[in-house]
Amino acid sequence: MFGRRITLFTLFGFAVRIDLSWVFIAILVSWSLSVGYFPFHDRGLSTQTYWLMGIAGAVGLFLSIVVHELAHSLVARKFGMPMKGITLFIFGGVSEMEEEPSSAKAELLMAVVGPVTSMGLALVFYGIARLTAGAWPEAVNGVFAYLGMINGILAIFNLVPAFPLDGGRVLRAVLWWSRKNIRWATRITSTIGSAFGIFLIFLGLVSLFTGNIIGGIWWVLIGIFLQSAAKMGYQQLITRRILEGEPVRRFMKTDPVTVAPRTSIRDLVENYIYQYHYKLFPVVEGGRLVGCITTREVKNVPRDEWDIRTVAEAATSCSADNTIGPDADAMQALSAMSRTGLSRLMVTEGNRLVGIIALKDLIRLLSLKVELEEGGGE
Repeated sequence: MFGRRITLFTLFGFAVRIDLSWVFIAILVSWSLSVGYFPFHDRGLSTQTYWLMGIAGAVGLFLSIVVHELAHSLVARKFGMPMKGITLFIFGGVSEMEEEPSSAKAELLMAVVGPVTSMGLALVFYGIARLTAGAWPEAVNGVFAYLGMINGILAIFNLVPAFPLDGGRVLRAVLWWSRKNIRWATRITSTIGSAFGIFLIFLGLVSLFTGNIIGGIWWVLIGIFLQSAAKMGYQQLITRRILEGEPVRRFMKTDPVTVAPRTSIRDLVENYIYQYHYKLFPVVEGGRLVGCITTREVKNVPRDEWDIRTVAEAATSCSADNTIGPDADAMQALSAMSRTGLSRLMVTEGNRLVGIIALKDLIRLLSLKVELEEGGGE
């Protein structure tokens, strides 16, 4: 779901990050506020002032979303769910949970606290704008009024019963409680979420054709995102349910192709990468795992040095990013691959290599299990 992420700061023990896609949306928000919203609602100000208001409004929206997601994370922590942090991406934010909520009650409380927090922020910002009217410059009041309005809209919009919006999670909690089946509940709410996304895309296209360019762009983009996120939410649940409890050792390759540290880069490329088509090779010496080398490291070596440079010079050391234990859940392996961008992980016991787990093996397992479970009920 995410691309490259940058950690900004830590709040209450949660790392707050931004996905690089959010930079695009921050620019779009600033632009739409500066040329559209503020000139319409606060007339007679200078172009420079409108741009400053637009930037301030975007920053305020950024902080509001952080507070909204922080509320989710604090409730999750209360129910003992491990949280990776908070990430802002192209259309909002997400509290990164390492597992699904433990119960329908936990899901319900986690979902409800988001809109409640946004509505609280709306009342605070709107109250500041009203109480300080005339005391501060019009531009300042205009920004506070906007933040009150947008947080109110976020609270109401999030109550739509379409997964993965908070309202959809509330509905999922209710359905989960009624049937004691989170998979069925997720499938229903994800279908609603996908349909709602299509509706927003249609609404955006109508707005574009009727002359509302900015509004139309927003509705289309939000609709595309929601439709994608709804489908991904269900797929992630299925993936987690299938892989959790499956040890890596059950389907790892126990006879991995390895390279010696003294192998030249050219030999590695021509006789290993081109022959086996792998992007990662363990580096083994005397039966001991000393590191690994990937196509990323090879690309950093100038081609005219391939004959004189060795694998040992370019290899990286073993770490939690490229190794995993044989008894770890397959879901942990998939999460590590998603986090690092690697398609293969070395399976180790101490400093000994016992196998390799590849992304294609995890996908094959998923495909087989889904195929066997089709038609087998909920």
